[in-house]
Amino acid sequence: MPIYVYEAKDAKKSCSKCKDGFEISQRLAEPKLDHCPYCRAPVQRIIQARGLRHSETDLNYRAKRAGFHAMKRIGKGEYEKMY
Repeated sequence: MPIYVYEAKDAKKSCSKCKDGFEISQRLAEPKLDHCPYCRAPVQRIIQARGLRHSETDLNYRAKRAGFHAMKRIGKGEYEKMY
């Protein structure tokens, strides 16, 4: 299920949850929220950037830090230890 971010339309008439924005998990078939579930103030859905994928080098760095080893193929049936 996707996670949507909502924010109060009017910050003066809202609670601390919707004033700063809140995340909620909803099914695609569910209608978007019109009111805050906490204080019933009007809210609007905020468009968020899509999550970014980690680069291959970042994954290798984290694997190395965790104590894993990586092998690189140098020929048919021959491998070289990268780290």
